[in-house]
Amino acid sequence: MDTTTLAELTGNISTLGYGLAAIGPGIGLGILIGKTIEGMARQPEAAGMLRATMFLGVAFVEVLALLGLVTGFIFQ
Repeated sequence: MDTTTLAELTGNISTLGYGLAAIGPGIGLGILIGKTIEGMARQPEAAGMLRATMFLGVAFVEVLALLGLVTGFIFQ
């Protein structure tokens, strides 16, 4: 019986973990920015306040992506 390897997984499992950790913030940013644009279209006079709140939310969502990257390096 011939035992040939069809596929081999090499590397670190943290790369897979970061890939999965990047999905959540990506979805969150899409929803956050989309709803902000929708709010600006509905009430143009509140655009400044909505934009400032959006940038604060974007910062918090990006922290989640960076946290996923850092934990990959910590748990090697």
